[in-house]
Amino acid sequence: MGIEYDPSPALQQYAHPERLVTSSWLGAKLGGKGLSVVESDSDSILYNIGHLPTAIRIDLHDDLGDPVRRDFLDGAAFARLMDAKGITRDDTVVIYGDKSNLWASYTFWVFDLFGHPDVRLLDGGRDAWMQEERETSYDAPPGTTSGYPVVPRDDGTHRIFVNEILTDQRDVHDLSLLDLRDPPEFDAGHIPGAVNIDLASTFHPNGRFRARTELDETFATLTEDTPVATYCQTGERAAHLWFVLHHLLGRDDVRCYDGSWSEWGNMVRMPVEASPAAPSTP
Repeated sequence: MGIEYDPSPALQQYAHPERLVTSSWLGAKLGGKGLSVVESDSDSILYNIGHLPTAIRIDLHDDLGDPVRRDFLDGAAFARLMDAKGITRDDTVVIYGDKSNLWASYTFWVFDLFGHPDVRLLDGGRDAWMQEERETSYDAPPGTTSGYPVVPRDDGTHRIFVNEILTDQRDVHDLSLLDLRDPPEFDAGHIPGAVNIDLASTFHPNGRFRARTELDETFATLTEDTPVATYCQTGERAAHLWFVLHHLLGRDDVRCYDGSWSEWGNMVRMPVEASPAAPSTP
């Protein structure tokens, strides 16, 4: 099941190098049996102006979102989507996208909720591929398939909900909360006990992930015995950091709060902490 892992030395520094591929590896594998390439962008127009050969498009909201409530598809709907996109349960799925894989990481996380056996992320995403002037295509995606099994969505392993965070707030040391929003947003109001993190500290300007040593230093203050929850405004940055902490640094106790501030900040009488204003300069 699945295609052999990318042996690139640059990936071996990470805890789970099998969850990443390089553009060189992917370029050599495109069109091969058992490989499905997925583009998932914040800007839906990008796919139409050129995408990786054989890539299909999956929109995080239109394709993976529940059509009625703010949630994701259930197992039956996810199976229908996979069949419609031509993805089988045995396929190696490589996901990439714009903005340093911001939305692609979220799509990856949803695939993980359904336990797809082999899903990987293209290091650097769409931007790195284009910067290298690699081949692009306007071709229509492959045909449909059938038989993707209905797998219940696992909401317990890598996903955390508001009630759990509220419970943990009885002692802020029970959970390390990482807020990925911009500093002014964080200062105006955040979940009590949260720490503001700059997502850009996890990747280079070309979108590729920073070295393991740099990432270890960035998150050195996280203790090994305290679970971690990530959140942002709507979940995409939180999922990106989940990928970094879980697959690059090897933390098993990290979950993504996809409800994020759009849920917490709009609920009545939720506990909110604001940063003290900086003293004015005389």
